[in-house]
Amino acid sequence: MFARLFSVGAVFLLLSLINNVTANSAGCGKTPTLTSGTKTMTISGKQRQYILRVPDNYDKSKPYRLVFGFHWYGGTMTDVASGQTVQRNVWDYYGLRRLANESTIFVAPQGLDNGWGNVNGDDDTFVDQLLKTIESDLCVNEKLRFAAGFSYGGWMSHHLGCIRASVFRAVAVYSGGSPSGLDTACKDPIAYMMVFGVSDRIEGGRAARDARVKINGCTAQNAPEPARGSLTHVKTEYKGCKEGYPVTWIAFDGGHIAAPQDGKSSDSGTNSFSPGETWKFFTQFT
Repeated sequence: MFARLFSVGAVFLLLSLINNVTANSAGCGKTPTLTSGTKTMTISGKQRQYILRVPDNYDKSKPYRLVFGFHWYGGTMTDVASGQTVQRNVWDYYGLRRLANESTIFVAPQGLDNGWGNVNGDDDTFVDQLLKTIESDLCVNEKLRFAAGFSYGGWMSHHLGCIRASVFRAVAVYSGGSPSGLDTACKDPIAYMMVFGVSDRIEGGRAARDARVKINGCTAQNAPEPARGSLTHVKTEYKGCKEGYPVTWIAFDGGHIAAPQDGKSSDSGTNSFSPGETWKFFTQFT
């Protein structure tokens, strides 16, 4: 009997060890060739660019989180990687890089025509190739991949949460609605956070949220929202979700802005609550 129990325990231990090993990308242990900066690759005959940010103290034996930051329509990878549109070197990668404290690899892809039209799946292929390129050279924990974006970048993050739910651990959507015609593709759970202004096109945000609540098996509810003119935000963490697949909804009194803050209607890289809430949401997964 003891031998049988030991055997079962050994199997579980072995499976755990295998699981941990396979979570590390092929780049772990390699001397990297990729460095921080602007890079170029060819996708479907088109030149695509991205900005990579590797931690200053990069350790090739340490598996890092990988965070994608997608720009809005008319925005650029430089806007995301520098934070210059809100507050330079504070709002870079939606304010997440400074909170990461050199613990995370960041990438800001550039959309064609400064958008994410995904014609013939070009943007899907771009993301897939970015993952392959980065993870074959750098050490990434393949279970800790994340995406975040504002407006069209939020749309793209939501889209990846639909078609790459098994690839990304969580997505954060800032004022981005559900991709038209893709709701039927959203079948698998993924950890999901959305931030939306009550004076924005909030009906689309609510619809995207409710669809994700259903997929993640959460208990439906009428999430409270702040009154107009209150200049506050209200956070709702849905109950009953499938284990490991939470849904968080944050409604704020404001319009279509990327860095909402309490007390004012304008963007603020320093005072916005979004970076802290997003970082807390992402880092709950270890």
